[in-house]
Amino acid sequence: MALVTYVLGDCPSCKSQNAYGNVEVYGHYIYRGCKLCRHKEQIALPPLRKKILYLDQFFFSGAFRGGDARFVAAAERISRLASLQMLVVPFSSIHEDETNQWERRDELFAFIKATARGHEFKAAYEVEQTQILKGFKAWLASESTEYVLNSADALQKEIHQWDSYLRIDVGRYLGDIELIRDLKKQSIVGLVDLFDGWRQLQTSFEQDLEAEYRSAGKAYMDFYLEFALRVARGDFMAMLDAPIISQVVQTMLLVIPGDDAPEYKLRKCAEFLFSDHFKETPYRWLTAHMLATLKHFVKNGFYTNREQAMRKLNGFFYDVKHIATYAPYVDVFVMDQPMADLVSRPTVNLESRFGAKVFSLGNWDEFLAWLDKQEDEMSAEHRMGLRLAYPTSE
Repeated sequence: MALVTYVLGDCPSCKSQNAYGNVEVYGHYIYRGCKLCRHKEQIALPPLRKKILYLDQFFFSGAFRGGDARFVAAAERISRLASLQMLVVPFSSIHEDETNQWERRDELFAFIKATARGHEFKAAYEVEQTQILKGFKAWLASESTEYVLNSADALQKEIHQWDSYLRIDVGRYLGDIELIRDLKKQSIVGLVDLFDGWRQLQTSFEQDLEAEYRSAGKAYMDFYLEFALRVARGDFMAMLDAPIISQVVQTMLLVIPGDDAPEYKLRKCAEFLFSDHFKETPYRWLTAHMLATLKHFVKNGFYTNREQAMRKLNGFFYDVKHIATYAPYVDVFVMDQPMADLVSRPTVNLESRFGAKVFSLGNWDEFLAWLDKQEDEMSAEHRMGLRLAYPTSE
């Protein structure tokens, strides 16, 4: 006996009326059965290649408020394409971090998760650490500096399969919301405070880029050394409350083969963090290029009005993290206009480097046309699969 989700008709085995139908969809198969007997069937579905779409927080905020018809219309099209198994819109840990700062955070996050239909990216820190470890292993083996992307490094599960009828939701850790808000404000104030000094610099873009890489590599080492010093002093709370970034070098130490002295292994980690392999990891490459490009903007007369700069760059660090972490793994990235302008500059050129199309309000009509094109190009085989798996989908 089975719990039938979609009744299709009479059971071919026991002949019971309106007892037979679709029980569940899993992977590339439909499982059918009878409510009253043990009759079961398995039906293959055609292969899928869904487009992966990343929606920046500004899109969710605009669509959730409901006051801007552009976002609402796009959200409806996205939802339809997701239900037609042509598109997937995973949510991320950064969406959670930003959503937690809203007064109506529970409603907004429910909206984000409903759009994602159960698909989720791995936590940002996990993606970052995975990339560093892959780059480190390649460096240790004297392999090419070219980083080989793998969607499994960023996605919680295989997405190119037919969606199940059921979705299990899990709780989440909100953290200290007021602290997050305060840190966000402090980070933007600190960023804008740097602008006057940047305008006095005579450095080239390449020099600024190299400085960003050096700063990042140093940060990993400094956080680890602070963590290790706390542990050496007997402060074992460091294992619980140290920043996640302090664990990166600790994990790197574990993958170095052999029984060499700890000092030697630590020196190898430091050498990697200033190597070309480190620079070529996607997260570090994008972060460094976006920050160096912002510095280039400032040195060339952008953001001279402090209040306007604070307003336009309010979510800058979150935006950088969204893009640097997940853009290499998606087909399309929808972001706000200032960031779209930044990543389209030759010094970043996100689409050329990683293949992700970039849409914002500056080319919104092109985004809507792209969405329409996906459904227009649906194959007959795909339509057949929809009719089999989801009898009420069309």
